[in-house]
Amino acid sequence: MHSFTPEDLIQYVYNETSTQKSAAIRGALETDWKLREKYEEIISAQQALEKVTFSPRKKAIDNILAYAEKSLAHATEV
Repeated sequence: MHSFTPEDLIQYVYNETSTQKSAAIRGALETDWKLREKYEEIISAQQALEKVTFSPRKKAIDNILAYAEKSLAHATEV
């Protein structure tokens, strides 16, 4: 019997495991309820992360643009 880590399960969820390891994890998920519970937590977290969106604040964008403008002005002076 294998002992799978949360990292193994994450790789499995994202299809990053070998065919043999995937088969072993599938088999273990059918019989190991603690592993199955951890797997369900990872699936739930994955679904929650897919809904998250990120966008920078307007002030951060303004600061970047101001810096770029200042850098461009300095470059043309030299």
